[in-house]
Amino acid sequence: MSRIHEAIKRAEQERAAGQGAGGGEVAAIETEVEKELPSLGPNLGPNKGNLHPGALRFEDVWANGSRPGWKPDPNFLVFSNANPLHAGSEEFRTLRSRLYRIRESQALQAVLISSAIPAEGKTVVAVNLAYALVRQKGCRVLLVDGDLRAPRVHALLGAPETPGLSEYLQQGAGEMEVIQRGPEEGLCFVPAGKHVTHASELISSERMKQFLERVKDAFDWIIIDSPPALPVADASVLGGLCDGVLLVVKANSTPAEASQKACRELQGANLLGVVLNSVEEAAEYGSYYANSHYVLSSPVSSQK
Repeated sequence: MSRIHEAIKRAEQERAAGQGAGGGEVAAIETEVEKELPSLGPNLGPNKGNLHPGALRFEDVWANGSRPGWKPDPNFLVFSNANPLHAGSEEFRTLRSRLYRIRESQALQAVLISSAIPAEGKTVVAVNLAYALVRQKGCRVLLVDGDLRAPRVHALLGAPETPGLSEYLQQGAGEMEVIQRGPEEGLCFVPAGKHVTHASELISSERMKQFLERVKDAFDWIIIDSPPALPVADASVLGGLCDGVLLVVKANSTPAEASQKACRELQGANLLGVVLNSVEEAAEYGSYYANSHYVLSSPVSSQK
């Protein structure tokens, strides 16, 4: 059994045993001492000096993108906590480290965050992962709300919902109109935009591919929040456009069969691993994390 299926099985076991975190949506990944990551130069990009035709430059995006001013929700953004050693922030730093390690052996820039069913914490994981990545010196991160059906990223960031991806995909707005500049240097955000009734058609359109092609030279990482994999096909389509997918599984909640079915739905994508969410911290690390809603658990692996 692969490490991914082991993580899913563990989530099912915890659900059956009645375990679970008592503090809302959190991320959980396997613990390990994080090594110092190399600093990124201020102009470093995946294809510096070899831009694709029509590609955006980060300098232009940062200078010309909208600056609406965000008011992030501190209940969900672990990096807004006054304690820099808060357990939750350390977990996302570890996840960041794992992704950099995978990146050493394969192309990895655009990462999709999905789940099997709603309310598993994927949006919280996407937002906090973006914040963890941009904390690397000179790193440039684009966070995209790809959930055109029930968008939530803008609410966590305290950012405007429009104009956004739906306006761009319907050719009602250009890149510079939909990309917002965040308060953290190097962090940009594309909201979902206005509600649409034909989300699948827009997500699978050539213009979606065009958008990713045009922004990839400007950013070191592109993190995309998607709808759950089982109710609709959007996650599978977006997964095929990304370099890798992280599947969020909620302990004490998500049935193992649902997560395994989601893995099958995403089999055409590069499934990087599972982020186990809402694990009972006391059962894992005792008093060290006794006052935290966060705990490190399941691995992020390059195995499918």
